[in-house]
Amino acid sequence: MKILTELMRHPTRSSMISLLAIISTVMGCGVMPAGQVSSRNFNVTGFNLPVAMVYSNAADIRASHPGIAASEGEVKGFVSRLVMQTVFDVLELQGRIALLPDAVISAILGQLSVNTTYEPMQCQIVFTDLTARNEIKEMMPQNCIVVSNTVTGICTLMRGAMCMTGMNVESVPNAHLSISGTLSTTNIIMANWSRSMWQNVLNRALRILAAGPFKSHFFSATATIGVKLKFYL
Repeated sequence: MKILTELMRHPTRSSMISLLAIISTVMGCGVMPAGQVSSRNFNVTGFNLPVAMVYSNAADIRASHPGIAASEGEVKGFVSRLVMQTVFDVLELQGRIALLPDAVISAILGQLSVNTTYEPMQCQIVFTDLTARNEIKEMMPQNCIVVSNTVTGICTLMRGAMCMTGMNVESVPNAHLSISGTLSTTNIIMANWSRSMWQNVLNRALRILAAGPFKSHFFSATATIGVKLKFYL
């Protein structure tokens, strides 16, 4: 156990790999005492809003912008899967670097849950050409401005207003530019990872996102991890 203490006291990239590696040799896939869960809250900000993270009830809007979701629930499910899979990809990669057996990696991931909270934005009208005088004819929840699969702003919600460059255009509300969530584990090793080690996991997850299909959206995103919380089920 002394080596475990030292590795957790001086967290580095290699120490995180080492901690994963010794799970199978020292503690197997050991779990915390029955009913205990260790959790850390996290928050992701600073990203640009992809159309996949907004929704519209209007079929014609979705037809002209195929990436837009059909419902709020669809967006929430997308965000949840995106974050969870990316975090799992980070841990799976570290497990493989540490030469852990597939069964051990699978068990470790099975002891981790990733829950997210996100407030999707509804787009009932979508403007793509702000050089034109786009008249807002209806009072809609949000009139979104989309440029290259990115929601770059909204128009004011006043009937008869003109939406064009430099006129009645506002930034996307911050409520739609933040993803919060919780990382919870029953694995006794991960439960004792330091805050900086979990921060490392999130940083790597963002780098994966920035290298994938949403590279232009998450390239400048940042993540923060909270203090450890222990729950009793």
